Amino acid sequence: MSTAGTARPIVFCGYANLDVVGRVPRFPAPDERVHATAIDQLPGGMGANAAVAAARAGADAAFAGVVGADLPSDLFLAQLDAEGVDTSWTDRAGWLSTAIVLVDGEGRRSVVSQDDALDGAHVGRVADRLATAGGGLLYLDGYRAAELPHAVRPGVQLAVDLDGCEDPALARTALATADHVVVGRQRLTGLLGLDPSVAGPRTTLVVTDGPRGWTLTGPDGAADGPALAVDVVDDTGAGDCFVGTHLAGLAAGLDPVRAATRAAVAASLSCTREGARAAPGPAEVTAALERATTRTA
Repeated sequence: MSTAGTARPIVFCGYANLDVVGRVPRFPAPDERVHATAIDQLPGGMGANAAVAAARAGADAAFAGVVGADLPSDLFLAQLDAEGVDTSWTDRAGWLSTAIVLVDGEGRRSVVSQDDALDGAHVGRVADRLATAGGGLLYLDGYRAAELPHAVRPGVQLAVDLDGCEDPALARTALATADHVVVGRQRLTGLLGLDPSVAGPRTTLVVTDGPRGWTLTGPDGAADGPALAVDVVDDTGAGDCFVGTHLAGLAAGLDPVRAATRAAVAASLSCTREGARAAPGPAEVTAALERATTRTA
């Protein structure tokens, strides 16, 4: 997938979290106590996880979230640096938010997250810097859908992960104006009550549907593809892995269908490992694609 010298940068403007992850045999009912088999503190957050996935896929990835000036934030950014993610875009005038994640015996997750200090003014500063640097892809997570107007700049392509968005009006705005939108089917058609047809004529929309695969609609037509059949250990961060890998493909010059195909394989593979940052590298994705092609030939 290498296109040395031609790949566009991707700046991920979204959540950074310290994830407190409890692994439980089942999710507790109200007033019930369930004993965890393990409790870990791990780096997470939609934007940061997607940035790591993109970097592992070979992208020029930067993280532009908001954290604090304390030791936990130092460690969080050091982990991103170690993954090859540029953290010079990060604002340190806020705090590192916390997410409480429960993972049950079937690998499903339930999340309680804390808000952060990322606002429209920060989004605008990031968009200005990216435009001044020559442009590229700017990612916003679904919690930042209201800040989308602050990100519009010449030369900046907007990519929105709508997972996390709970306002149908904001989702419609993103679907009408962003260049690329990724969203889970359950959120789009269930929680938001929207149909893929509401996407604007210039928007490429990818709707993910877990083990059932994905569908894509855009200016160049429609397509769909499967997920890999895997034994799920932990699906935390699988959506972030899909988005980061998909944007890495687009930044490297792949067409949206090829980028989504690779992203679906990467997300499936990430579910076979624990943690929110289990994205595979490009060689592993390519090998899995080749095996899948051989089985269906």
